[in-house]
Amino acid sequence: MSPILLALVPSHGPTTGGNPVLLVGTGLTGATAVLFGSTPALSFTVQFDGAITAVAPPGTGTVPVTVVTPSGTSNNLSYTYQLPAPPTILALVPPIGLAMGGLPVLIVGHGLSGATSVLFGTTPATNFTVLGDGAVLAVSPAGTGTVPVTVITPAGTSNGASYTYL
Repeated sequence: MSPILLALVPSHGPTTGGNPVLLVGTGLTGATAVLFGSTPALSFTVQFDGAITAVAPPGTGTVPVTVVTPSGTSNNLSYTYQLPAPPTILALVPPIGLAMGGLPVLIVGHGLSGATSVLFGTTPATNFTVLGDGAVLAVSPAGTGTVPVTVITPAGTSNGASYTYL
């Protein structure tokens, strides 16, 4: 009897691939391949007869996911590739600093882990360290007035959060 797929969790992921996807079904033991369209998963592990964890390959659009076993190929379930969302800044701590710059500013938000640049207005931060997907620690450059702080990642440029020089 051919394997049967019942669910993919999650049923979507980034175009870059690399994210784990849980395939739930029956008859999955002995799987020889997990396919996202015609592209094999980067890797997969049969957890038990009803579950496989697969790592999605890079791709675009919506593709059928199937499992191949010696007993046959499963039905397919849809997996949708999504462009990564641009980063979002939720807060700056502190939101003010000295005109001479040189002070640390904690940038809190989402999607910050791939930061390639931090700008205070149009001036790059003196230095910055990515602390994780939700935080970047930047050192403010010299400046005046109120400027938008933005974080640039491969997924795009964040919203601007106001930083005021004293």
